[in-house]
Amino acid sequence: MRLEGDIVTPHGVIRGHLDVVHGRIAAVTGSPVDAAHAGEGGRPLLLPGFIDIHVHGGGGRDTMEGGDAISTIARRHARHGTTALLATTMTAPLADIEAALKALGPVCRERAAQSARVLGVHLEGPYISPGRLGAQPAYAIPATLDEVMRLNEYAPIKVLTIAPEMPGHIALIGPLRDAGIRVQIGHSNGSYDDGVAAINAGAAGFTHLFNAMSALHHREPGMVGAALAHGEHAELIPDLLHVHPGAIRVALRCIPGLFCVTDSTAAAGMPDGEYRLGEHTVQKCLGGVRLPDGTLAGSALTMDHALRNLVQVLGLPLADAARRVSTVAADYLGLSGRGRLAEGAWADVVVMDAQLQLRRVFVEGEEIDVVVDA
Repeated sequence: MRLEGDIVTPHGVIRGHLDVVHGRIAAVTGSPVDAAHAGEGGRPLLLPGFIDIHVHGGGGRDTMEGGDAISTIARRHARHGTTALLATTMTAPLADIEAALKALGPVCRERAAQSARVLGVHLEGPYISPGRLGAQPAYAIPATLDEVMRLNEYAPIKVLTIAPEMPGHIALIGPLRDAGIRVQIGHSNGSYDDGVAAINAGAAGFTHLFNAMSALHHREPGMVGAALAHGEHAELIPDLLHVHPGAIRVALRCIPGLFCVTDSTAAAGMPDGEYRLGEHTVQKCLGGVRLPDGTLAGSALTMDHALRNLVQVLGLPLADAARRVSTVAADYLGLSGRGRLAEGAWADVVVMDAQLQLRRVFVEGEEIDVVVDA
């Protein structure tokens, strides 16, 4: 199979084509072109497939439902250009988390047709601060290494969110890192010093930067201050509701490995109405998802929309925006074969027009049925 167009790479744009053989990119052929002219003349833009490490739901289904919910979620996000994702849990009783992970295990081992690759799990809770739950239910508890490793046996935990100020959590970061689990700081009421201590212990990043963490004050820098001063990686939700564009620009200047996630709920890709988020009922309206008291509760964002916000609202160059929704997350997870359009990489490809509207999606060389805007 050959895909022709303007190929977006981290270093610029190549006008040429990709050859795909057995689900992988066999060759990238073409010549550099000024990025300002990418997509001119109706040429399609070829971008690396989006990678989202924070996905609670989509298509009306929630990860915590177990059963076949993750299959629906992975199909829906693939239709919006996400070619690989981490299924993300909610804070809940351990028995509920175990049930969800048992359902996720088989899906992580084998990708279903017409679906994004489920790379593993982002365990967001229950090891968070009771004082910074955000939209998480009130089942926060301290973690133990044995418990985390037992959960990891059901489905591979790739990312674990913790509040470092919780008892014993700093001491767990090193052993978890050594086990291949990336520890992120989030849902934390901890101090700046707590954040620095967690980074020094091996914490890899921050979960949905700015949201559900102690804020920056000039005399009490908080967890946000620790992230901006010392963080190498952090997630950020660019739906323009969770974080003001000005704060996004601050984070882009401070954190080299800032990357985008959706924190999407069952409402993603669905009309306004009521949906489930763990044990909560949430309402989608006016582009956002909220609890009855107005608290933001995840999002209805999809990654194609995230890319458009980065380029059309924040003003990022297309190549940098593509990195933030794909390559940086791939590198963060240690995935050299994803997040880039390069020889030998998986043929995870998003095809867009000059207005960044989605036209085609390929996951590991399989074309996904997408809804193309007229």
